[in-house]
Amino acid sequence: MYLKKIITLSGLATLFLIAACSNNNTADTAAIPPPVKVTVQPVVLADAVYYDEYPATVSALNQVDLRPQVSGFITGVHFKDGDRVRKGQLLYSIDAQLYAANYQQAVAGLEVQEANLNKAQKDANRFHELDKNDAIAKQLVDNADAALEVAHKQADAARANIQAVHTNVKYTKVYAPFDGVIGISAVKTGAAVTAGQTLLNTVSSDKELAVDVNIDQKEIYRFAKFMSEKAISGDSTFTLAFGNDIYPYPGKISLLDRAVNSQTGTIKARLIFPNNKKLLIAGMNGTVKVKNNGATQSILIPYKAVTEQLGEFFVYVPNDSNKVSQRKLILGKQIGYDVIVKEGLKNGEKVVVEGVQNLREGAMINTNTNIPAAEKVTKK
Repeated sequence: MYLKKIITLSGLATLFLIAACSNNNTADTAAIPPPVKVTVQPVVLADAVYYDEYPATVSALNQVDLRPQVSGFITGVHFKDGDRVRKGQLLYSIDAQLYAANYQQAVAGLEVQEANLNKAQKDANRFHELDKNDAIAKQLVDNADAALEVAHKQADAARANIQAVHTNVKYTKVYAPFDGVIGISAVKTGAAVTAGQTLLNTVSSDKELAVDVNIDQKEIYRFAKFMSEKAISGDSTFTLAFGNDIYPYPGKISLLDRAVNSQTGTIKARLIFPNNKKLLIAGMNGTVKVKNNGATQSILIPYKAVTEQLGEFFVYVPNDSNKVSQRKLILGKQIGYDVIVKEGLKNGEKVVVEGVQNLREGAMINTNTNIPAAEKVTKK
């Protein structure tokens, strides 16, 4: 009986010992997390051609608001709204009756003054002949000379008055100042207009249109370099977009404004785009895309590989022990699904591109290598 108890207690102790060992092994196994399944991709160099984008406004290179230079009533509108007009084409007529009458009156006034001048000249000549023989008082001769001088001045004033009145007569006709397109008329026949105040219409050039963008002062050198280079026909350095629609004709840089805006630190750059198809209209808003030619052979990685922490960017880089470590990056321009890496990675290194959300510093990984599209093309 006593022997049975000893055997039973020994068996129980053995079971407890086995259970304890089993629990320790389970704890050790639970303490080591399994490797995280990830996909890694080699870092490669590729030609990274991209475009910097700037909000832009389309405007006319030449634009004039038409205002009358004399007051009166509109007697004629000699175009259709939206017409193309040529320089010197008659656009508006203003009632000229009053100005024509003033002109005739001025002409008559000049004739009177010229008659007075003729009389004063004859009197002065006669008095000077008498003075040679001492047959007239010296004072009368002086008076005759003074009267002649006054008659000359009055005749000159009458001629100037004719010129002014004749100018008013000419101003009753409003002509196109240059070739371009005219807008919708602001006045109709019979409307009263005031000199220098009433807006009649606007004429703007449209064969070429200006596209203005504001650039940071740091980019002045870059754009000045564009200006120094001769534009090549068909060059796509500058393109214009309206949403998803790309304007089919490239532009060229024309000028930089005279000074930087001290409040914004920007300067206005003006581009010129051809408009032979009349697709552009002044006042349109779009986006100018400027090709960045300095970004060739750059390191590109998928943007999904990047994590952001407190405004800084990181990727997970595997090592030879199948562990990952975080690597801080300085990023450049995002191009589609990829992003340029300025600092932090070298050509030939690998980064985790899938499974990033399950990683932490020093985590074990089970890798599946993904060959970049650029490398696949090269291997073919």
